[in-house]
Amino acid sequence: MSVKAPTGAGRQPDPVPIAESMGWSAPGVRVLVAGIVMLLAGVVLLALGVSLGPNAAGPIALIWAAAVLIIAGYLAVRGLTSVVAGEARVIQLFGRYRGTVRAAGLHWINPFARRRKLSVRIRNHETALAKVNDADGNPIEIAAVVVWQVKDTAQALYAVDDFIQFVAIQTETAVRHIASSYPYTSGPDGGLSLRDNADEITQRLSDEIAARIRPAGVMIVESRLTRLSYAPEIAQAMLRQQQASAVVRGAGADRRGSGGHGAARAAAVAGGGRGRTGRGAEGRHGVQPARGAVQRAGHPAGRQHRFPLPVTALPVTAGTVTR
Repeated sequence: MSVKAPTGAGRQPDPVPIAESMGWSAPGVRVLVAGIVMLLAGVVLLALGVSLGPNAAGPIALIWAAAVLIIAGYLAVRGLTSVVAGEARVIQLFGRYRGTVRAAGLHWINPFARRRKLSVRIRNHETALAKVNDADGNPIEIAAVVVWQVKDTAQALYAVDDFIQFVAIQTETAVRHIASSYPYTSGPDGGLSLRDNADEITQRLSDEIAARIRPAGVMIVESRLTRLSYAPEIAQAMLRQQQASAVVRGAGADRRGSGGHGAARAAAVAGGGRGRTGRGAEGRHGVQPARGAVQRAGHPAGRQHRFPLPVTALPVTAGTVTR
């Protein structure tokens, strides 16, 4: 007979996620002045105690006081930490996270704590040129640049092993995933494509990268594609295909446009024919009328003019015949 283990037996509790908190620090300038004063006072007391000699009762007390002042001054100086603008100091005491100091200036922090320097400036990361297949199976070359910044210093140091390498790997993974999820150019359905919808693709790339690197406490400022093209082995073939598609689209546009302009051309032809027909009917001077043969001008002699002509008698002389 088997006995079931109680629920949760042997199960370790989930670790509490680490979040950044403000670390404690004191003004460093005051501690610096106090530390210098204590060191100088300790040196003076030590020299005075040694000069009095070992036989006197006072030198031993002076020597002990000098030792205490020197140790206190050393600890005061050792706890001084300068924070530069754009950097943060993560405080760790005996293996535990104790907060982060971001304010620029001179601070005094527990001298026994570890103070890890971490840059919170904006950084750039450019992915290597990757060759992947798009949604249509065509090999393409793609690369991107990502602008990012550390937002949570505790997560950046303790949630992942190496947050810089983590950002690089996750960014490249996101770029490959986006490239394989969409075609290079839009198809007949008119969906999103890498080349024709650059703004939408860039926004989706930024969202995916941000979701992947969020556990590292990193914030994405901007991401852009820096390289997008067909692979060299199919670049020429795809160029010829695009040119042929452009020619086909242009021919289709001409056919669609002819339907709109055919009536206008027909009206122009009809209007011109009417003008030529009128001129031919009126003048009959060899002008070819519409849908008719060429009419030649008739000879003037062939026409009959009914005008009265005066006739006078001519004198007749001998030997001359008058016609």
